[in-house]
Amino acid sequence: MKPYRVLVVEDHPFQHEYLLTVFNEVGGFTVDTVWDGDGALECLARNDYDLLLSDLLMPVMDGVQLIQKVAVLKKRPALALMSASSRRMLISAGLAAKNLGISVVGLISKPVEFNAVMHLKERMAIFRINGEVDPALAIEIDPKSIEKAMGNGQIQAWYQPKKSLRNGNILSAEALVRWVHPEVGLLLPKDFLPVLILQGLEERLLWLMLEQTLQAQRQWREQGWDIPVSINLPTHLLDNHDLADRLRDYVVADGGEPRSIIFELMESSTTEELSNYYAGACRLRMMGFGLAQDDFGQGFSSYFNLVSTPFSELKIDRSLVHGCVENENMASALRSLVELSRKLGLTVVAEGVETQAELAFLRSIECDQVQGFLICGALSCTDFETLLLEDSSRPSWN
Repeated sequence: MKPYRVLVVEDHPFQHEYLLTVFNEVGGFTVDTVWDGDGALECLARNDYDLLLSDLLMPVMDGVQLIQKVAVLKKRPALALMSASSRRMLISAGLAAKNLGISVVGLISKPVEFNAVMHLKERMAIFRINGEVDPALAIEIDPKSIEKAMGNGQIQAWYQPKKSLRNGNILSAEALVRWVHPEVGLLLPKDFLPVLILQGLEERLLWLMLEQTLQAQRQWREQGWDIPVSINLPTHLLDNHDLADRLRDYVVADGGEPRSIIFELMESSTTEELSNYYAGACRLRMMGFGLAQDDFGQGFSSYFNLVSTPFSELKIDRSLVHGCVENENMASALRSLVELSRKLGLTVVAEGVETQAELAFLRSIECDQVQGFLICGALSCTDFETLLLEDSSRPSWN
């Protein structure tokens, strides 16, 4: 088997020698070492690596800053992080990398032990099998190519159904962005969103998703289906005081109805002033749009925001759904969330449902809707219409 090529970023001389010794003892690795983040970026620009192993606490450019720079590279190795800091610090940094589209294969507490590197080797074997074919690496993803794709129809809104837990019917959908690339096929958000965000193209993407969603809804209505659709709205866009007016005017001019659009407030950003957040959320609801707290249970979502913002929908993050069957504490938290949401008059949607056991539990606590790969992945507008036709001919779950 071809050895894994590893780049180690570590600012301590003793750790350099120690890590080289451990990797040699485990075997199956070819290791290069550098002293800092700048050195790492230079090596990554010149060579292809299977794995980047970086310390967190380093002078000049720390490990998190290095992660942010690696995320925009065309070729990104798998990532492992090591630190003498708390486990929570490692987990937090790992989540930062994961949400930037980097595959994280290890979080290692210092001193790095032999077994930790053995486990890293096992994880790399899995990554090589499952993550070897990355279509995004075969093309140039840069601001110009993304803007061109947004203009020629390659970047599209695809739709993931949300099903009722009462009868199994499709009640609504979430618009998810996909890049249908003519050379390498379907690209997922992790492949191009980091570059898109860095270039300040989020509002343009919002309008593109809204335009395509209104067109899809019009197509579905012609076939007899009135399907509300959720669209992600980066929270910092609420700093634009006229955003709600412009969104309403656009929807009405297109012949749509604001009630059929739900904006999911994302936590990837926040407003400059807290007043803009509350004012923007309030005005969207006044215009007739639905409003969802996205990814509740992850990031900075809080009960205070939930009860003080005029949401119409609560999206429970996958991190709270996963393990709810085995973990009674998590199960209790979900029961409380559903009960509170019912009292607040919110529709509760559980995201990322992947097992029948999770589905059964969510039904038992009277969660309203579910979405996830167990139900269905995201589909093109036409394929979603086919799903609606198939769904209408199936018996209900009751």
